Amino acid sequence: MPLIQFKNITKTYGTGENPFPALKGLNLTIDEGEFLALMGPSGSGKSTTMNIAACLDTVTSGTYLFQNVAVDKLNTHQRTLLRRNFLGFIFQGFNLLPRSSALENVELPLIYRGDNKQQRRSAAHQALEKVGLSDWKDHNPNELSGGQQQRVAIARAIVTSPKILLADEPTGNLDSQTSLEIMSLLTSLNRDSGVTIIMVTHEKEMAGYASRVVQFLDGQIRN
Repeated sequence: MPLIQFKNITKTYGTGENPFPALKGLNLTIDEGEFLALMGPSGSGKSTTMNIAACLDTVTSGTYLFQNVAVDKLNTHQRTLLRRNFLGFIFQGFNLLPRSSALENVELPLIYRGDNKQQRRSAAHQALEKVGLSDWKDHNPNELSGGQQQRVAIARAIVTSPKILLADEPTGNLDSQTSLEIMSLLTSLNRDSGVTIIMVTHEKEMAGYASRVVQFLDGQIRN
């Protein structure tokens, strides 16, 4: 059974005389354990696809299946639970709390999930160890390099043991050498932990780390 299936999905923004069709009958299957890169020019539909997969946006028509469950039929609370328990998010801008330590930032999703303090601390320590930042757990973001901040963000994304990591331009704010280090880390998480990764990127070199590249153009897949 595929992990994700998009069946004839359309997404239109706006109404009236000038609606914008962001997706035009998208069909896409993603298997568990894949590392998928979504590429294409601005406005091509890749970010809309990411947002729908992340349950941050809804379809206009068609069906989105997650582990054979129709996500478009879920209510708001059920979609929130799906995000909280199955998905991890990595952003271009890191999105770390500036006055909180690395450890406290990584704990944040577990607070939302309702884990107790001991569970949170243990899981956050393990996540930081996975990304090689155990010795930096007490440092605030302004005391970390860009690459270290992104590693904290990745630790925060994996601390809940998600099935899927959704990475939106994860190397967009990093220099070339640090970008390669982050991509190597994502590759190892995919290979060693079996985490499915869906990544939006404009960079061909970064997309080369993925097991499959999907090219978007004008709201459709072109390859």
